Amino acid sequence: MASSHASPPPRPNEAFRQLRGGRSPAEFAAAVRRAAREIGEQVSCDARYIGRVESGEIRCPNYAYERVFRHMFPGREPADMGFTPRNVVRGKRARGSAEASPRESGEPLTERAPAAPGIPFDSHKESDVLRRAFMTSGTAAMAAVSLGAVVPAPRSPRHAGEPEAVAVEQAVRRIRLLDDRHGADGLYRRAARPLRVAYELLDADTRRQSVADRLHAGAGELAISVGWLAHDSGRFADARSHYAEALATARVAGDPALEAHAFCNTSFLARDAGRPREAVRAAQAAQRAGRRLASPRLMSLLALREAGGWAGLEDRGACEEALTRARTLFERGAADADPEWMSFFGEAELEGLEAQCWSALGDWSRAADHARRAVGLQSPHFARNIALFTTQLASDLAHGGEPDAAAAAGDRALDLLAEVHSTRIKTMLATTARRLRHHPHEAEGFLSRYRHAVASGG
Repeated sequence: MASSHASPPPRPNEAFRQLRGGRSPAEFAAAVRRAAREIGEQVSCDARYIGRVESGEIRCPNYAYERVFRHMFPGREPADMGFTPRNVVRGKRARGSAEASPRESGEPLTERAPAAPGIPFDSHKESDVLRRAFMTSGTAAMAAVSLGAVVPAPRSPRHAGEPEAVAVEQAVRRIRLLDDRHGADGLYRRAARPLRVAYELLDADTRRQSVADRLHAGAGELAISVGWLAHDSGRFADARSHYAEALATARVAGDPALEAHAFCNTSFLARDAGRPREAVRAAQAAQRAGRRLASPRLMSLLALREAGGWAGLEDRGACEEALTRARTLFERGAADADPEWMSFFGEAELEGLEAQCWSALGDWSRAADHARRAVGLQSPHFARNIALFTTQLASDLAHGGEPDAAAAAGDRALDLLAEVHSTRIKTMLATTARRLRHHPHEAEGFLSRYRHAVASGG
């Protein structure tokens, strides 16, 4: 029997929508993330979170978001931004009228995964401990300890609902956040349990098609995230299996966004595994799926994946055509339809992927120019990518006959690898070190540090 105390539908937050102005939700979310960095806060705001605020689903932001919004809009109180006072929102939970939901608490999905009934958080203190473990841990290993608890076990083998769908989505966001900061090594094995539970949830009964769709999309995105962790830590066969699982999930669910993502990563893996023709074909398949979405930035990234495959085939003309297409699409700007997983794809990533194409074609000077720009443009949040592009720069300079500059870039990469753990990046740096051994005088300092790092297991 339906409850006689059903909550009224959320009221759109028009005041907050006005604050966004002419920016798209994705562009506004990027501004929120930048503002957070300015004051030392950690939020992973995305277009979906902005949409939930504007729709009234999030009535009151958590404390971190409140501090960021106050920084962005000096002199405005939360009420001026259209938010409900915290004591009113929290009061409903305290009275026990219903189990707290993300809509009532205003907690963003990026910072707290709601527990399924029967697996509650003991207190706000426990939630804070989990948040700190994921958001501020100094190493990936410490942060990964909590990964196993991100996706709660199903309430029963027979039913899954909104809390489970949210928890799967949260697992994807947390894994991506940790990878951006620390790299994949140490995370991959920890991520296996959330992935297993997510796929178990697909066999549970769901009463709403929207929840079933979210569970399929979330499980597929989680498979891609875990596949990426395998990819970046050098486990190519495992990565291929996870990407294939995500692609199958996309086909079953009829989800073109998930299909495009799965083919995108398959293309990237094929390139790194030395199968450039497969990389081209997978990227083209991704573009066929992606055309059903209204996201020029997605199509730009997929064109870059295709360019990487053409570069591996040493087809300079096809590579240049794909690179030109990628830049043209990128310059159309962000769109509401941009997938959430593409938060890493900005101008720095564009430059870095182009650098990799020119490296594959043996144009070392042009590759170094793009790699240098990639390092300079990259947001500090993406520590792994800064390490990657710095290592790419060192390699391009070494191949281009600039051992002094290559050694200096190699030194910076070693500094970054103290916190970033990526087998792929370490393998790239090892190749550069071997090349610089032919220049012992110019690269003496770097080579000494590198040998010490290898000896100490770094």
